[in-house]
Formats: sequence, structure tokens, C-alpha cells
Amino acid sequence: MGLFKKYVSQTRKPEGFLGKMMVNGMNGGHAKMADWGMSHLKTIVPEEILEIGCGGGRNAGELIKKYPNAKVTAIDYSDVSVQKATVYNSEAIKNGRCIVRRGDVSALTLPEEKYDLATAFETIYFWPGLEKCFAEVAKVLKSGGVFMIVNESDGTDETSLKFEKIIDGMKCYTAEEIETALKRAGFSKVKSTHHKNKPWITVIAKK
Repeated sequence: MGLFKKYVSQTRKPEGFLGKMMVNGMNGGHAKMADWGMSHLKTIVPEEILEIGCGGGRNAGELIKKYPNAKVTAIDYSDVSVQKATVYNSEAIKNGRCIVRRGDVSALTLPEEKYDLATAFETIYFWPGLEKCFAEVAKVLKSGGVFMIVNESDGTDETSLKFEKIIDGMKCYTAEEIETALKRAGFSKVKSTHHKNKPWITVIAKK
């Protein structure tokens, strides 16, 4: 495997030196997209937030800032990501506002019906079966809880589809495919928004 392919493959599960490089780039590289996604959270005032696939921890930190009365649980199945996110949010962890832990979205070991809001930024491309994983998210959300997905790819843009061929286990989804899987997993009132100039999408669903 060439070095470039080895590097970009770290987006799935960062490990080792290349994984650390990838995670270091995630926080800045996806910041504008993540902030655009968060701008769609206009009415919810959550107390308990679950950030799934937290990567370098930047988005967990932004959620902590956005909701000063909320606690954020950030999970990732990469040990490298957990380490980075822990350092990034060390102050919030010390203040009891953030927990960072290892977790697998396909088999969540979290309290059921605990969270008001779950978020997933640039991560569902690698989830092993959308409907199954979405059902796991629904399980830990309160009734009326919100699940927000933010992707840089709308499932049709050429750049992401090229990476899909390079990175094992990567799958780019259209907003329609995401909506269908969410509804099958038990979510209702699903709404998707497409960025006016970029292939970014935000999908928000209510349990």
C-alpha cells in the first residue's frame, strides 16, 4: 500500500504515527463544515450530548461552548482519537462537563434514553450498516431527542467518490439514503439541508 493510501485510510480508524497526523489535521480541516452543521441546531437546548466518532475532539469542545449548561460524552473507537480528544478537552473534563471514552457505535454500551442530542460529524461513512448503527443511537436518545449528521460529501461529489475507492470500508451516502435508514431505525421528522455552494449535507432527525 502506498504512503498516500496508508495516510488517507487513517480517516477510518486512526492508529500509530500516521493516525496521530490524521487526527491532528481533523480538528482544523473540518471546522468550517462542522460549524455550518451546528448552525442548524436552533431550538434545542440539550443537557446531555453524545458526540459519536469524536476524532480530535474539536467538535465536542464547540458543543460545550454552544451549550454552557450541557455535559458532553465524546466517543470514538480509535484509541489515538480518544487520547487526542481527551487532551483537547482537558479543561472541560476537569470541570465535569466532558467525558471522553472509547466506544463502538454498532454496539453502544451507554445508558438508554439518556441523551437529548447526538451528533456525528464526518463519520457515518465508516459505520458498519447505517440502519443498525442508527438504531443504536436511537436507543440512547430520550424520546424527542435529536440526532444530527453532518457530512462533507452528499454521496455524489467526485472527490469523495474517489476516496471511497481508495479507503477500505468507506461508503458515501446521499441525503435520501441517510433519511431512509433513519426512518427504518425509528426516527421521525427527518430533515436534510444541502449547502448552497458545497456538497456538504446536514441531516437532523427526531426520535
